[in-house]
Amino acid sequence: MTMYHQHFELERSPFSIAPDPHFLYMSERHREALAHLEWGLSGSGGFVLLTGEVGTGKTTLCRCLLERIPEEVEVAFVINPRVTVTELLTTICEELGDAPPEAEQDSVKRLVDRINTHLLAVHGRGGRVVLVIDEAQNLAVDVLEQVRLLTNLETNERKLLQVILLGQPELAKLLEAPELRQLAQRVTARFHLLPLSAEELGALVQHRLAVAGARRNPFTADALTALHRCASGIPRIANVIADRALLGAYAEGKETVD
Repeated sequence: MTMYHQHFELERSPFSIAPDPHFLYMSERHREALAHLEWGLSGSGGFVLLTGEVGTGKTTLCRCLLERIPEEVEVAFVINPRVTVTELLTTICEELGDAPPEAEQDSVKRLVDRINTHLLAVHGRGGRVVLVIDEAQNLAVDVLEQVRLLTNLETNERKLLQVILLGQPELAKLLEAPELRQLAQRVTARFHLLPLSAEELGALVQHRLAVAGARRNPFTADALTALHRCASGIPRIANVIADRALLGAYAEGKETVD
């Protein structure tokens, strides 16, 4: 607990920047974004794209999604996309609980065969597999193309791999490259997270304080207006500023953040 918790009667830190789904404030646009991701989990193959500026809540939304996945859905979650083709394929195998022996980790064919075998096995028992890649704007073009090739495996009814790409706005521009036009054509849903309005940011502050056990909101209306202006509506930046503001108010012995 930080030093201001007792001062403001808090049970935990309300403005941590860790992607804790319990603190996720579901604005209207966040609800729409989550609906797109949930549709991606239930879809029949292809790519779902979620973009947004740094700090708008993409990763937190994704972790919220992972808490809601049905039992029959397996998820491979890649959080470090600055990898080669073989490194990505190895990571996918490991995420699916089928780590390849070291001798296979340099062979694209063997790794793809292993993944395809797993996809068919999951399909055979009535399940589905979803690949989620965070910070996908960092993927190299050849790695993205390999991801597309993984989605080629299909039955007569549907493709066996659904892919959700999370990334900054640069990701959408990356997919406009001529060499990725085949992948772009397979994007079945797109959603872009915008910064919060002043009203939404005020509601976010209230929500996070309530989750942290606060009995009152120490931020004045003018403070919330200033917070929105300073953070430009970006939740992560607002969390950092709000945390420091509570610390500053505590240091000065104030009961409110003005």
